[in-house]
Amino acid sequence: MTRAELIAYCLAKPGAWQDSPWEGDVVVKVGPKIFAFLGADGERHAVGVKCAPTREAADEWLARFPDDARVMPYIGRSGWNSLTVGGAIPDDEVLEAVDESYRWVVSKLPKKERPVQ
Repeated sequence: MTRAELIAYCLAKPGAWQDSPWEGDVVVKVGPKIFAFLGADGERHAVGVKCAPTREAADEWLARFPDDARVMPYIGRSGWNSLTVGGAIPDDEVLEAVDESYRWVVSKLPKKERPVQ
């Protein structure tokens, strides 16, 4: 899966929009909240997503894919991981992780800010 395909997948979610809050980085938000970090383009790219509501639950990714899943700096304690695309993690599992991150983030939005689905 290419970086462009991953961005397009994220942007197809209801209410999703692209932002570049830091030079060279792309994030996808729903309402005011980020649900996917897409970083700078490189040979192998990664997506940062909320994998679980707690760090302990998100650690399952680290155990299953020790070379391709990492705790995200600063926000990792809240269940965010960076998942390498094109490595050991199958593309469909990366997309499922994006879906789950979107659901976690939407569930925390005030009802008036949630997209119509």
